[in-house]
Amino acid sequence: MLKVENLVVAYGGIEALKGVSLEVPEGKIVTLIGANGAGKSTLLRSIMGLVKPKSGRIEYDGKELIGLNSQKIVQNGITLVPEGRRVFVNLTVLENLKIGAYMRQDTEGIERDIKRIYEMFPRLEERSWQMAGTLSGGEQQMLAVGRALMCRPRVLMMDEPSLGLAPLVIKDIFNIIQEINHQGMTVLLIEQNANMALKIADKAYVLETGKLTMEGTGQELLENPDIKAAYLGKKKK
Repeated sequence: MLKVENLVVAYGGIEALKGVSLEVPEGKIVTLIGANGAGKSTLLRSIMGLVKPKSGRIEYDGKELIGLNSQKIVQNGITLVPEGRRVFVNLTVLENLKIGAYMRQDTEGIERDIKRIYEMFPRLEERSWQMAGTLSGGEQQMLAVGRALMCRPRVLMMDEPSLGLAPLVIKDIFNIIQEINHQGMTVLLIEQNANMALKIADKAYVLETGKLTMEGTGQELLENPDIKAAYLGKKKK
């Protein structure tokens, strides 16, 4: 289990996270919703070792992660699909996937995983020698997910995977998230499309200006009048 306890993160004296505590159980989809600037990305960056918290704890399987660099955190089984996809635009699809396995030495295993990702994302196989920068936004998102899976994580964190994508592509991305989860992957999902995120989440949290204000199952939050009004565009009755 991934656990965050009383996490405080400050930028130049301004607290972006104010004592955040949450749990991501093994094999579940947990989503974190909230407005822009609420601190959602800061939380993921803190878990990945990209931001140093002011105080608090981050544990995975009982091991403290604060103080470890990003490479060590990946080796411990956690990886991040960043906001904006950030593929290597001047490299091919295949080269991007291989970069995801840069810490691995098992050549045969890497080839098997590339085949598995091509089965999951047939369009990537069709474009394996195409430069990543020429792919559509949806294809780049698939590539970013595939690249993250190449390091064989146990926890996949995703930062706004639907951002800037067409509705049909968004539906595909969420189907992929569910498929990955059904294969045993734990998922921590940050997503502004609260409706889609809550529909697939086992557990959900609401983050507002650095503080968690609500938690429950995805379905509970989906039916909550305050959530409907604030994030789903529906008026309270």
